[in-house]
Formats: sequence, structure tokens, C-alpha cells
Amino acid sequence: MLFVLFTCSILLYQFAGEMAKLIAAVRKMAAYAGVETLYIETVLKAVGVAFISEFIANIAKDAGQQALAAKMEIAGKIIIMALILPILTILIETVLNMLPGR
Repeated sequence: MLFVLFTCSILLYQFAGEMAKLIAAVRKMAAYAGVETLYIETVLKAVGVAFISEFIANIAKDAGQQALAAKMEIAGKIIIMALILPILTILIETVLNMLPGR
């Protein structure tokens, strides 16, 4: 278990530089397209939470802790829902403003 954790940590550390390049490219494209940073930052955070929660759940599954893995997946989904709440609020306000009579 400790070896798996150590190996996965080393792999994540090695890919951190590549992830930084990817994030910089996404931000550059968003700035070029004129997209608000709120949307990009939220999407990047949600993707990060999804990766981390899946990573932790897979470690728990490898250790034979299926119940813990399921709880970690649910926790990741709840955190993602909390992250997208501002975007969902803006979307609902936009739809309401488009309705006639408002």
C-alpha cells in the first residue's frame, strides 16, 4: 500500500509540470476568446477535484476498501456541485432575464 502511494505521488509530481502548461494554454485560449475567468477557474477546479477524488477512490479500492472508495467518489461529486453553484446561479439568472415579462 505504501509503495503504491509513493509511486502514484511520484507520477503526479512528474506530470505537474505538464498540467501547468495545459492550464496556461487553457487560460490563454479563454483570454483570447473573451471568456470570463470565473468560468475557466471553476471548470479547472472541478476537473482537479474529479481527478483527485478518482485517484483517492482507486487507492482505496486497491486497498480493498470499496465502501471508503464509494464515499470518496460521493464527496468529490458534492464538492464539484458546490464549485459550480456560482455558474449555475448565473445561468438561471440569464434564463430568467430572457423570459418575456421580466
